[in-house]
Amino acid sequence: MRINLQITYDNNTTKDVTCNAADLVAFEDKYNISSAKLGGPDSKLSYLLFLAWHSEKRTGATKDNFDKWLETIESVGGSDTDPK
Repeated sequence: MRINLQITYDNNTTKDVTCNAADLVAFEDKYNISSAKLGGPDSKLSYLLFLAWHSEKRTGATKDNFDKWLETIESVGGSDTDPK
């Protein structure tokens, strides 16, 4: 399973990222909920932000911890673009 997301940074640049199985497992471990519940009525913005950050961290695009990385983010949302 893969989820494509688009990140908008505070400098108005955008980036499409792909969250893979490693990111989804990390999400489930952190929040103790199934990734199948993403997009449901109880979803939180922090869920998508965590997935985007974990993808960026996993691929070496950021070395910042989650909280520091959040300071650079304007928004995150779904993307139809597959960055691969």
